[in-house]
Formats: sequence, C-alpha cells, structure tokens
Amino acid sequence: MTTTRPVEALAEPVARVGGGWTATLALANAAVWVGWYGPLQILLASQAEQFAPGAGMSKETMLAWVTGAGAVVSLVATPLFGALSDRTTSRWGRRTPWIVAGAAGGAVALLLLAGAGGLWTMAAGWCLVQLTLNASSAAVTAAVPDRVPRRQRGAVGGWLGAAQILGVVGGTGLATLGGGVGTGYAACAVFTLAGVLPYVLGHPDPRLPAADRPAWSWRGFLAGFWLSPRRHPDFAWAWLTRFLVNLSNGIGLLYLLFYLRDRVRYPDPEQGVLILTAVNAAMLLATVVVAGVWSDRVGRRKPFVYWSGLLMAVATALIALWPTWPGAIVASALLGLGFGVFASVDFALMTDVLPTARDRGKDLGVINIANSLPQVVAPVLAAPIVTYLGGYRTLYLVAAVIGLAGAVFVGRIRGVE
Repeated sequence: MTTTRPVEALAEPVARVGGGWTATLALANAAVWVGWYGPLQILLASQAEQFAPGAGMSKETMLAWVTGAGAVVSLVATPLFGALSDRTTSRWGRRTPWIVAGAAGGAVALLLLAGAGGLWTMAAGWCLVQLTLNASSAAVTAAVPDRVPRRQRGAVGGWLGAAQILGVVGGTGLATLGGGVGTGYAACAVFTLAGVLPYVLGHPDPRLPAADRPAWSWRGFLAGFWLSPRRHPDFAWAWLTRFLVNLSNGIGLLYLLFYLRDRVRYPDPEQGVLILTAVNAAMLLATVVVAGVWSDRVGRRKPFVYWSGLLMAVATALIALWPTWPGAIVASALLGLGFGVFASVDFALMTDVLPTARDRGKDLGVINIANSLPQVVAPVLAAPIVTYLGGYRTLYLVAAVIGLAGAVFVGRIRGVE
C-alpha cells in the first residue's frame, strides 16, 4: 500500500529546513541539557557533599555512585525510547509525544530530586531524571535525519551543538543563581518543560500510518538493538570515536568542582565552575556553527574531527600540567574551541552512517549510548585514579590520551569523506 504520508515520514529528506524550525528544535535540545547539567555541574555535587558524612563515604565516591547509576539507566533508555518513537503512529507524529512526555516527566523528576534526603533517594531521583529526559532527547535527535537533508546537517548539527552548551551554561547558571538546591532544581524543571513547547506547538511532526509500522515481535524488537560491526563497520567506528571523546570529556567534568576546591584552591569553587563553563561556552559558540556550515560546504567531515580531538587532548593535558586558575581558564577556552568543532561535525557524521531510515530513532539511540556510557565508565576510572593512582594530574593526563585515541579512530570510517 502506497500513500504520501509514509514517504514523508520515512523517505530521505530533500527540502531544506528553515531557520524557525532549526531555532525551536535547538531550544528544545537546550531545555533537555538544562535538566541534565544543572544537577551534574552543581546540584548533585552539593547534595553529595551534604549527605556523604552520614553515609560513611567521601563526596567523590557518593557522586560517582549516583551519576553512575543514572548513566546505567540512560544506556537503556536512549535506544529504547528511540525505537519506540520509530514505531509510534500517534496523530501528533512519531517524535512529538515522546518529546512532550519526556520533558514533563523530567520536570517532575527534578522536583522530586530536590527533596532527596540521602544516597538512595538521591540516586532514585537522578535515575528518574535520566529515564525521562532521555525519552525527550532521543526524539529531538531523531528529528534531524527525519527532516534535514544530508548537505544541511552540519549546519543544523552546529546549532544543536550551540544549544547543548547553552543548556549546560543555563543549567549551571540556574543551579548557581537559584539561591539553594531546592530553588535550583525548580528553576531547571520549569525551563526544561517550557523550552520544548515552541517546537512541538509550531512544527507538526509527520505521521506514520499504522499500516507502515513493522510487525511486532519481542525477538525482532530486541534483536534490532544489535548492529553488527562486521555488517556496519562505519557505524561501529563512528560510535567508538564518539564514546572515547565523550569519555575524555566526562572524566574532566566529573570532579571539576572538587578540582577547583582541592587542587587549585580557588576560593569560590561553585562560582569558578560557572566562570569556566561560560568561557568554554563562548569559545564553543565561536566555532560550533561555523564548523558545521564549513563541513557542509566542503563535503568533508573527518579532518574536522581529527583536529578538534587533538586540540581537546592538548587542553586536557594542560589542566594536568598547569593546575592554576589561569591554567584552568586557558584549558577551558581550548576545550570549547575543540568541542565546538567536534559537536557539529560529529553529529552530521553520525547521521551520514545510519543504516536505515525506518530505524533512525533507534540507531541514533544506540549511537547516543556513546554519550551516556562514559558517565558509567568515567566514575569507575576517575575515583580510583584520584584516590590511589596519582590524583588529579594523572586523571587529566589519562583523559587526554583517551580523547586523542578517539580522534585517531575516525580515520577508520570509510564511507564518509
């Protein structure tokens, strides 16, 4: 049976999207990142410092347990909700219901997390935040290959990357300026829900008719999450590149508040995190859109990933070798420049190696495991390194080596210039 709607929902897009579509999708992406990074940068660390003495563990260990548990939930949630959105036949389209439900659930979860009274309620609240916001994020990300032609994805990826870092800055700012843990969580919750509304209200999502949905079976559904590296080698190498670069970045961010307090001895580490995040954001915004547009015009992705990975590795090594406030400022600026290029071009590269149009949401969810898995691995690596294997200097040198490896492995991708 042939209809026009399945073609619109599943065909490779050819019409360029407008500025309004891109801006509202970027705002929705920023809203999700506010919900993640307000807690990650400030609020969870503050709660860990408050609850750790009563739990008989260090603040670093408690934070590692909580963020690791949430990352495990994220590992499952991202591809699961991506796959479910691929199969959704709602009158509002495939992606819109999950964007709205995820943002609303995330706002409620953030408010519940504000009332945490110890390790277990804190971990449960953060896991619920990860579960809900990953539903929204998976649908937002899948909208790009659904609607954006290949030669425009670098530019759109650049705007989404800019929105990502603005979400990090916004979440950090709301958490810091809210005046307390409870008000910080409330501010992040309100922004997370409000930020997705312009996109879902202003841009209808193409509907997938029920007749075009694949036949259901548990076996087929679960088997679809495995994408063989032998059959899809470009997909596998792209995944590994993203994983290693994000692992390097995750190791660097996890203990930033404690690094400023305990190694740099900065007098106001919470304010220091906000300043470094703002410097990083300014440099990222200087490159993220430009790099995406440039890669679209030249039709090449891999050289941009090479050089951005190298720059980020140098910046991370600088944190290890120059543990001062000026050193942290310079490193943050270099990291922003490098990650700005990486964020836009790597996203476009990922959409270029997706195996099938029907499974875009699920396949991007599998790719986005490379964003969430580092949150599990980073605490496992970082806590013993800081405690037993040389402290913060060793930690950031390890992060530099990991990030450099990620940049090198992009050369293994053969199907993209």
